[in-house]
Amino acid sequence: MKKLLVLPPLFLALAMPASAQRPPYDTPAPVAFIEDLSSGAVLYAKDADRRMPPASMAKMMTTYVIFDMLQKGELKLDQKFRVRPETWERWHGPKAGSTMFLSPNEEVSVENLLYGVVVLSGNDACVVLAEGIAGTEEAFANLMNQRAKAIGLSNSRFGNSNGWPDEGRTYVTARDLATLAKVTIEQHPQLYKKFYTRRDFTWGQTMGGNAITQANRDPLLGRVDGADGLKTGHTEEAGYGFTGSAEQSGRRLVMVLAGLTSANQRISESVRFMEWGFGAWKSRPIVKKGKRVETADVQLGGEATVGLVAPRDLSITVPSGTSAPVTVKVVYQGPIKAPIAAGQHIADLVITSADTGEQRMPLVAEAAVEEAGFFGRVWAGLMSLFA
Repeated sequence: MKKLLVLPPLFLALAMPASAQRPPYDTPAPVAFIEDLSSGAVLYAKDADRRMPPASMAKMMTTYVIFDMLQKGELKLDQKFRVRPETWERWHGPKAGSTMFLSPNEEVSVENLLYGVVVLSGNDACVVLAEGIAGTEEAFANLMNQRAKAIGLSNSRFGNSNGWPDEGRTYVTARDLATLAKVTIEQHPQLYKKFYTRRDFTWGQTMGGNAITQANRDPLLGRVDGADGLKTGHTEEAGYGFTGSAEQSGRRLVMVLAGLTSANQRISESVRFMEWGFGAWKSRPIVKKGKRVETADVQLGGEATVGLVAPRDLSITVPSGTSAPVTVKVVYQGPIKAPIAAGQHIADLVITSADTGEQRMPLVAEAAVEEAGFFGRVWAGLMSLFA
């Protein structure tokens, strides 16, 4: 069963006059979403669960699958894939959208193809990776959907590797795109920094033999402090969209905009949206790393309880210049069954206010708890009969 422990209001010393109001924001984007990953607070949501075509923002899923394979040792950065002439024929020239300018039969490393996907938004690079990894793009799309389900993208489906219009088979939501950005950043921080922060990349040659350098289309890079990702998208059907992230003073925000009418509007709105997220909201420290917040019951363990502690400094997000009363709860599936490892995520600190809704942060086991011995388990069984 789910056990809820409601902590007393003075626990975090956060109760203040109910004068705070959610900071206003207005955007011409039909779809908009921004979340503070540091606290889990959703700062703004406009039609965030509407299914929509992702355009090239689908390449974030292709990139996540490859990051996952690299981390698991199923793929290597120096591994090379050949550009099939049929693939080149389909994905070169003006009709094929954004390109890395690959050449037929060229052998290209996974590392360079990833730069082609992330920095250059190359449709050709996506398909070469998909075919090299899974044999066909369709088989790779199946991998994308498996991984999407595993990370909780409950309202998205991928029919191809690059987001090319496919009669509605590929769709996402802004909330799912934000989740995808979050897991990419949190699960693969080194690969994320390596590829998403790259400002430009050089590959291919012009007819005259000159090297082709293309800039990263990320509208936040160089315009917003701490910006380091992620991906733009544009098709006639989807309009102009962007999923972006930036980190300032320990706060990381992820934002999504979709359905804008021009590249310039995407730049201005993306910068304005992210600056509003950092400026109109502030982070308020609540629990120091290592501080015990509560204890949880343990089932069949050498100890009857285990301490729940903060794995890092925890903060909540509140409107700048004021704060509102909050409700604080510890939530866990209890009793928690032994064995338990020290530092294992076994509970959540859930903070709710009228301004931000629910903010959920992890709590971990203060110490390891081993399984009870034979007689301890027998005793626990007897006690449960009488309970």
